[in-house]
Amino acid sequence: MDSRAAPFPVTRASDDASRFRRDEAGRFVNLDGTGPHLLRDVYKWAVTDKLAGRRRKSPPTAEVPAVVPDHATLQTPPAPGEGARLVWLGHASWLVQLCGVSLLIDPVLGESIVGFTKRNGSAPLDAAKLPPITAQLVSHNHYDHMDMPSLRAVGAPVVVGLGNARTTGAHLTSTELGWWDSVDLGGVRVTYVPSQHWSRRSLSDSNRALWGGFVIEGDGLSIYHSGDTAYFEGFAEIGKRFPRIDAALLPIGAYDPGWFMSKQHMNPEEALQAFQDLGARMVVAMHWGTFKLTDEPLDEPPVLLRSGAVTRGLGEPVVRVAAVGETIALVKSG
Repeated sequence: MDSRAAPFPVTRASDDASRFRRDEAGRFVNLDGTGPHLLRDVYKWAVTDKLAGRRRKSPPTAEVPAVVPDHATLQTPPAPGEGARLVWLGHASWLVQLCGVSLLIDPVLGESIVGFTKRNGSAPLDAAKLPPITAQLVSHNHYDHMDMPSLRAVGAPVVVGLGNARTTGAHLTSTELGWWDSVDLGGVRVTYVPSQHWSRRSLSDSNRALWGGFVIEGDGLSIYHSGDTAYFEGFAEIGKRFPRIDAALLPIGAYDPGWFMSKQHMNPEEALQAFQDLGARMVVAMHWGTFKLTDEPLDEPPVLLRSGAVTRGLGEPVVRVAAVGETIALVKSG
């Protein structure tokens, strides 16, 4: 697809008050009015606590299950009536295929983030092995989600939150959405929904671009990708607007220490609560095992997720922990 094609047509939410919120300085804020971390908190976690030995220590790598995708099968997305495929590419990256359309979400296909945060394991697909991509959906502008080398290598148009085209638009056609705005991608409807997070690409642009998640609808199926998010009341509202989500792709890693990370990420127990707030049929774990961003061991999140699921009376196939490269098939429920 021509990366310089016209942006996708957008259906706007009814009013700007629901599409985004800003503070007095014009920066985007969360639904509860909170903004980015204070620099003193960042310094305490990154420097003071580290020097004082107060941070939990864990290895930089771990064994994470991985499989080789069926490249030939993935070249042809399911046609209408054939369900959907979800392929976990590691971290928050997914290939989603339905209704003859292939979408990438938060693609990070290289061996590191901006050259210094190395990947644990290998990416299961590179740009050359992907099927033709209709659009790349980018939840927010943090480097582990908006990876410009990957986006440029794929070359497909990008769907992003408001204010992000200043980064992606220099290289690719970009369609910006506010919360609850939607686009039609060849019969697949994609809606940008709130998350509890923040944005920054440099020291001077904190919260100047919007963050969120995506609900993808087509062929009677709905798939929710939360992007990066803390636990918040917005999950119940998303579930109310999109009843009976078939698969909720929720982050379970990057939560330690809780005093700092809980403002932007969920731990496994919070992810399970978010899943139940959404009223979804299935939760699929993501945002763990790929990049060492925080203090917990890379392989701890799924252990805690499974333990919490047992406590809540949940199990396979309702709670899924996919291997990197694994394909999950969805079919329309009766």
